[in-house]
Amino acid sequence: MFSEARAKVGHRLAMHLRVDLFRLRNSTPMVSFTFDDLPKSAVTTGAAMLEAHGARGTFYVSGSLVGADAPDWVAGDADDVIALHRRGHEIGCHTFSHLRACDLDETAMRQEIMRNRAYLRALDPSIWVDSFAYPFGYGSYARKYQLRKEFQTCRSIVQGVNSGGVDLQFLRAVPLIDREMDRDGIDRAFDEAQTNNGWLIFYGHDVIDRPSPYGCSPALLAHALAAASRRKIPVLTMAEAMRCARG
Repeated sequence: MFSEARAKVGHRLAMHLRVDLFRLRNSTPMVSFTFDDLPKSAVTTGAAMLEAHGARGTFYVSGSLVGADAPDWVAGDADDVIALHRRGHEIGCHTFSHLRACDLDETAMRQEIMRNRAYLRALDPSIWVDSFAYPFGYGSYARKYQLRKEFQTCRSIVQGVNSGGVDLQFLRAVPLIDREMDRDGIDRAFDEAQTNNGWLIFYGHDVIDRPSPYGCSPALLAHALAAASRRKIPVLTMAEAMRCARG
């Protein structure tokens, strides 16, 4: 019970206390589509839908989950990671063992990052991982300083559109999850990004007609992609968007 209470406090502190303030300098609103844990349907259906729009996504990979089916989906395998990378999608870090940041001390986090990077580089030496997402969405104030030295961005699952001054170690995101988001909600998120010249980040998992509680249907993804196209908002990977954010 104590450890869970400590984890919640660390997460709340991570939400509200910035390591430093970064001022977004993007010249236009932008959107990123991110997928966690490498479900096979995200690799196939999700990536193909992005590519049909001339876009690419960011796939946060935990090496220990590659090829390991989850209760809610069939997992992608090592060949899928390589294929995504070679097709221009970004591979991000989700720790190797898919452990919450709040459960790792500095040494353990360093080992998780090093192990995941080594695993991915063994698949293809040209894979360079510069983006991080918190497993299970749990942040850690203590680890934010460490992660700042390792990654350009750290994505949370705390809802919101990023604009103005932001915390790069705790970027807000919007669920692309059928159980949590509908088409009107997607449109409102795009409206906010357009009004505030913001960076809208979607997160999800599987992309299938009957998605898990953590995934989306192809129809919902198609609506989001169409919304970006109608508004002429570029779809960028996290790394691409960060380059634009630097001005």
